[in-house]
Amino acid sequence: MFTGASITKETVIQILEEIAVLLELTGENPFKSRAYQNAARNLEKLDTDFNDLVKQNRLSEIEGIGEAINKKIMELMQSGKLEYYETLKASIPPGHLEMLKINGLGSKKIHALYEQLGIKTIGELEYACHENRLVDLKGFGKKTQDNILAGIEKLKIYKERRLYAEVVGEAKILLQYLKKSEDVLQISIAGSLRRGYETVKDIDILAASRKPEKLAKYFAASEMVNSVTASGETKVSVVLKSGINADLRMVTENEFPYALHHFTGSKEHNTAMRGRARDMGFKMNEYGLFRKDINIKCASEEEIFSKLGLQFIEPELRENMGEIQAAETGTLPNLVTQKDVQGIFHVHTNFSDGGESLEGMARAAKEMGLNYIGISDHSQSAYYASGLKEDDIEKQHGLIAKLNEKYKPFYIFKGIESDILPDGSLDYGEEILARFDFVIAAVHSNFNMPAQDMTTRIKKALQNPYTTMLAHPTGRLLLSREPYPVNIEEIIDTAARFGKSLELNANAHRLDLDWRHCIYAKKKGVKIAINPDAHQISGLQDISFGIKIARKGWLEKDDCLNCLKLEKMKAYLRRST
Repeated sequence: MFTGASITKETVIQILEEIAVLLELTGENPFKSRAYQNAARNLEKLDTDFNDLVKQNRLSEIEGIGEAINKKIMELMQSGKLEYYETLKASIPPGHLEMLKINGLGSKKIHALYEQLGIKTIGELEYACHENRLVDLKGFGKKTQDNILAGIEKLKIYKERRLYAEVVGEAKILLQYLKKSEDVLQISIAGSLRRGYETVKDIDILAASRKPEKLAKYFAASEMVNSVTASGETKVSVVLKSGINADLRMVTENEFPYALHHFTGSKEHNTAMRGRARDMGFKMNEYGLFRKDINIKCASEEEIFSKLGLQFIEPELRENMGEIQAAETGTLPNLVTQKDVQGIFHVHTNFSDGGESLEGMARAAKEMGLNYIGISDHSQSAYYASGLKEDDIEKQHGLIAKLNEKYKPFYIFKGIESDILPDGSLDYGEEILARFDFVIAAVHSNFNMPAQDMTTRIKKALQNPYTTMLAHPTGRLLLSREPYPVNIEEIIDTAARFGKSLELNANAHRLDLDWRHCIYAKKKGVKIAINPDAHQISGLQDISFGIKIARKGWLEKDDCLNCLKLEKMKAYLRRST
């Protein structure tokens, strides 16, 4: 339930989108559902002040917002709720909304399952699949049934995990709250969150304290805490109001460095470190580093690594993927930082499906301290995202020229996110592609091609002389959509051969290229572009998530395309187009 105080344009868009889905779940006329989808999309692209239009009762001037939808938006803005939305939501079995999370199961199929089998919950659906009730059902069949069962299994796993971006903000707030306690001597985030893993189960915080009981009570009393699930002398577990689980572990100040290393993990890294310690005549655990039962005092993690003859290993690298051997030989990478980033590519505006003007995005990037930005709206084949026609391209390029004069030395590069068509060719002909400073090639359709066909398709796009970089190389959506079938090593090899870059898409739902593949790309000398894929100004900040994954993938400043300074970037793009 939304309250009047929280009604923003984004809230209205969300509710319109939900109404569209709810209408599909009821089996309503598809044109009605589409009307709400269109209204939401046009609101998202609105470049005039939404609140002014509401105050002046001028929402009906927006394309796609007729009298009926206008009336509903005004009711929502004035009262803080929408009766039509609430009634519609109440008419849908709650389990149907949960079913939408099953990969490949859309609103129409869920409605058909309800109409024909009376299925209301995922449990009922799973049972029906095990009973083979979907095999002879019109529009389903054995293959669909198997896919649904597989999707249910994935959903069970996904329920246990959350996106890094969903959790890290809460963890930082909780950490700041705990730092205010006089009973905290040292404190740090630990676990997979500290290692920058792309999805995490919970928040782990480690604190050194002389009064753990008092600190435990302080932790449990936080306004963020919904309930305490366990409480002991050294550990308190809670569920936050956001639904995220959080653990606070408490140790002595002497134990803190060892415990921080241990509870940061990973398990594989810890096992390898204990093995190294054992080979050197030590015993290592979360309580200390021992030789003949004498605890070797270490004031920090750095000292622990030093005692074992190693360079300090950054938390992101602790996955037992060669970091210990590199630390022994002094060949650990000098990991990239956000300060190294000079500019960003893959930025959308309201010329296509972005929610902000081109100037607004450029100005925001400049205010972030960046030196350049690469605008890359969708190409014409992406009709669902209002892809650019030739006239739009001319208009956008004219605007970019004016803004480059206005904001210099800050620079705006002219780019496009060009669809890779099923045959591997790029959207637009050579004459149009040649007008851009850079081209981001991207797969947005035909995800179910056989792996070899998809690999061939992308390799062909990388061989196109106008391609600069490949966007979100595997198409995955974390905890939602699996990567499409593709031989990613072949893709990386092709990028290396033809001097192309691969994107590390920093959107929290993608983080694609996977960090493991970043390691392979680095070995092959392929430049990685850490891009936000921003559709709103707030999306520009996603670059920080991409940096975390780049560090996890062993990337250094020189490995990252957008760490090039402006003049070098101009030279690079002149060579590659």
